[in-house]
Amino acid sequence: MYPEGLINQGRYLNRDISWLQFNARVLHEAIDPRTPLLERVKFLQIFTTNLDEFFMKRVGGLKHQKAAGILKGAHQQPGPAELIQEIRKAILPLLEQRSNCWTDALIPLLKKEGIELLEWTDLSLNEQSWLENYFDQNLFPVLTPLSVDSGHPFPFISNLSSSYGLLLRNPRSSHLSDETYNAEALFARVKIPSTFPAWIRLPGLGHDERFISLTQILKQFLGKLFPGMEILHSLWFRITRNAELERDEEDAEDLLEMITEEIRERRFAEVVRLELGPQPNPLIRELLRYELELHDEEIYENSTDIDFSSLNVIFDLERKKLKYKPWIPTIPHPFQDGEVSIFNSILDADLLVHHPYESFHHSIERFVRTASSDPKVLAIKMTLYRTGADSPFIPFLMRAAEEGKQVVCLVELKARFDEERNIQVARALEKAGVHVVYGVVGLKTHCKVVLVVRQEETQVRSYAHIGTGNYNSKTAGLYTDFGYFTAKPEFTEDVVQLFHFLTGRSLNRQYNKLLLAPTHLKTYFLQMIRFEMEEALNQRPARIIAKMNSLEDVDIIQALYDASQAGVSIDLIVRGFCCLRPQVPGLSDNIRVISVIGRFLEHCRIFHFQHGSANPLDGLFMIGSADWMYRNLTARVEVVTPIEDKNLKKRLSDLLQVLLQDERQAWTLQADGNYLQKTPSSKDHSLGTHDIQMEYYRSKDNPLGEKSSNNVFWAV
Repeated sequence: MYPEGLINQGRYLNRDISWLQFNARVLHEAIDPRTPLLERVKFLQIFTTNLDEFFMKRVGGLKHQKAAGILKGAHQQPGPAELIQEIRKAILPLLEQRSNCWTDALIPLLKKEGIELLEWTDLSLNEQSWLENYFDQNLFPVLTPLSVDSGHPFPFISNLSSSYGLLLRNPRSSHLSDETYNAEALFARVKIPSTFPAWIRLPGLGHDERFISLTQILKQFLGKLFPGMEILHSLWFRITRNAELERDEEDAEDLLEMITEEIRERRFAEVVRLELGPQPNPLIRELLRYELELHDEEIYENSTDIDFSSLNVIFDLERKKLKYKPWIPTIPHPFQDGEVSIFNSILDADLLVHHPYESFHHSIERFVRTASSDPKVLAIKMTLYRTGADSPFIPFLMRAAEEGKQVVCLVELKARFDEERNIQVARALEKAGVHVVYGVVGLKTHCKVVLVVRQEETQVRSYAHIGTGNYNSKTAGLYTDFGYFTAKPEFTEDVVQLFHFLTGRSLNRQYNKLLLAPTHLKTYFLQMIRFEMEEALNQRPARIIAKMNSLEDVDIIQALYDASQAGVSIDLIVRGFCCLRPQVPGLSDNIRVISVIGRFLEHCRIFHFQHGSANPLDGLFMIGSADWMYRNLTARVEVVTPIEDKNLKKRLSDLLQVLLQDERQAWTLQADGNYLQKTPSSKDHSLGTHDIQMEYYRSKDNPLGEKSSNNVFWAV
């Protein structure tokens, strides 16, 4: 629920509170008994890792604003001090829901399925003995107890690490008064190692799987780390550090070195959150608060000492009946015949591929793999925003460069939390002779584009892929995205110009088809919204359907309000946060907003403007990498492409209608900022978007593609 202080805050909903609403919908997937049991465990982990990222990215920035003396937010939004308090009010009940879900629902249900998550007192003497031996042989040599006294300063505590804080006393001082006793108590910290599984499986011959958390094992044997000392109190704690470091990129002589240094500095960034275990000892709590320079509102007390970000050990159990049925992506029809040239298939007709329903491996991976070994290919150019550690694209590009092809790869070093991996990728590519560039100064390169230039019999021809999602094979199995293949010159010439802009100093702003941010994409969207207004005022069909991850840009929101008042029917499918307030009388009566949450992460961006056409398929359809957010439209390089083929338009239109009619996975945004989950009106509406799409692609009689990757975790 929205905190009362942020309801009715003018024309715009608060971004951060709206994001917390999104994460509450993620948490609901863990609470909802309709979700398969182990998937509920997974969603509990996703909720937690999402929240970690929120503190790292957003709360740290608010702390800086508060310290700088900023009192008020823009557009009637609360100032940083008030917002930090409202964020806390919104988070506390979510943490309680998480704890109740885990303790009251998931643990008992897992036990019924033969998966026991045990306390120390639940163990037999033999099991306790086995764990003591496990501790002695494995944990004891790795652990490093760190005491704090005049000769030992308070230790550095790394981001998102779990630890035990202890109060120790020399037994020889037991005769001292209480006041002296407190003064004589020593603090020590023991980090819980991340090199071991967070849950240790107990040996046994039966079918049941019995686990105890690493945290509990360590707690039981802490005394072995401090022989001769008395442990007065112990407390589990976990910290989160700020990841929002400000750098002046204009003054950076070497962007690679600047990002490398930023990664190093992030390790030592200020703490923005301290999580404590249940019933914290006040002395340990106060010492941590003081040493970490925190305020009370930055401390969150949990009812359990479980690190919910480490539940993958449980989710990864081979229990198929407790998970979603595996989905194996189908091979898109034009790519089914491996003997037919992929370039001929693209030349025959524009192609649209829908992931994860259709195979990423047999489409975009095959496209780049084929280009890398095809002797007729002269050049490959590609953008990489986020890529997996074992990405197949890296060896493809390296092989192409080694074979003498012109290979250019734009690696976005500023992709948040993937910087280190992207630096490693960039260096490996450079060693192989790939021309690596880091984008345009002052902008993140967020577009997803590949260009292949090929010498054919009578001419040099270009082929392009323009996508809505990253070139990441793992997330392609869980994120819904579209990829558009074309060889039409009016599109590929634009892609050539785009890479000249990204790698050189081209100031070209004239594009035939592609829409680019930050040059003219926002202006175009505003023009299209205004055009739809005019159509409505002239009593012609006027409708806007837009699907995206987040909606925040004030100018776009205002234009949508104006269009609503002019009579334009507007449907917005916004998975994450949404700052627009729908269904407000006189302001946004004709705007509806839904969020679809479920098995797959809804990631593709689709934009439709009916433009006065009696048949919606005669209107405009576009896909691309940009959300309607200020940063996407003004501070990133984004690409949106029109889809002109009527058959491909119909695929986009059909998907939008499925999403809008969803009564299983959809939530409706109310005028007060709260979301209401839809309820199936009949058995015919009991399937959600993802099940409907899987049935659709399965029914197309495509042969099965590759193995399912159902164990990837998604986040914001």
